[in-house]
Amino acid sequence: MHLKNIDHINLTVADFDKTVAWYARVFGFELVEEAMQDDIRWGVIRNGDVMLCIYEHTECRHEDRFAMRKKHLHGINHFGLRITDQEDWEATIERENLTILYNGPISWPNNTSWYVADPTGWEIEVALWKDDTIRFD
Repeated sequence: MHLKNIDHINLTVADFDKTVAWYARVFGFELVEEAMQDDIRWGVIRNGDVMLCIYEHTECRHEDRFAMRKKHLHGINHFGLRITDQEDWEATIERENLTILYNGPISWPNNTSWYVADPTGWEIEVALWKDDTIRFD
């Protein structure tokens, strides 16, 4: 079997409207589907082939990967979004006054990554690959 892409990532969020607005401003996502199920507001936000399904749970609290590890719980460390324009991304960082985690961008062997957190606290790796080519030397 050949997989084409991850279809979507499903996240619980603290505030649906704030999350939709943040992903729209920071990454250009659009709300393409919204509904209620069992009194839970949910929706799909999309930018091209990248989709996130979000479920609002105001009663829940988010713990980062370090807190989860201390409790011996599994969780997602982060999810990654790939960009192609460093200048545009750096302008977004400035415009949105984003906090870059881990003291700034990290240079990996084949890409540079910035780590940010969304309004709920989900960590996102924003990756810029050299020559926009995924490779592992």
